Amino acid sequence: MHGKHGMWGGVPWEHLVKGMDSGGQGWRHSGPPPWVAGLFGGPQPGGPRGPKVRRGDVRAAILDVLSVEPMNGYQIISQIAQRTGGAWKPSPGSVYPTIQQLEDEGLVESVSTNGRRENRLTEAGRTYVEEHPDELAATWRPFDDAADQDETPPGLKPAVGQVMGAVWQVATSGSPQQQAQAAEILSDTRRRLYGLLADGDAES
Repeated sequence: MHGKHGMWGGVPWEHLVKGMDSGGQGWRHSGPPPWVAGLFGGPQPGGPRGPKVRRGDVRAAILDVLSVEPMNGYQIISQIAQRTGGAWKPSPGSVYPTIQQLEDEGLVESVSTNGRRENRLTEAGRTYVEEHPDELAATWRPFDDAADQDETPPGLKPAVGQVMGAVWQVATSGSPQQQAQAAEILSDTRRRLYGLLADGDAES
């Protein structure tokens, strides 16, 4: 066994880390390859990242987050990303022009707070938010619905991600002996996991 050669559950190590680059020389980027990000339906590079953002959603989202407190552009982007669980992080190229548009409409104003520029709702902006709750709520609903459909136990995702990160490190940096030992550990873990399901069936 040389380099990355070895087996995991009958699958050669090199197949696990086979690269996406045209030269087929292995995944050259830092961190696990894209398929790891796709665990449990997670977004992958070039793939869908969540519900489709509709026309006008950026405008409504900005108004909604500013109704909580004044923010600068970067904070607005971060708050939207946090509100959607990272599924939607609008680009500065869509946020800043929209802020300017809202200023032109008289709904948002730029103010200086402790030497820093922030955006806040005007009186007209607060009135708009109060009179259009359904419009603002509709912006977040697709992301809330998508989160509700994810029934994976919250503690399982990070555990799987951590394990796959360790597998990736062994597959790319481990010696042939370490890779063989890792394959044994993973095979034993697989048997124990299936054992859990068998126990559950026996109890029912």
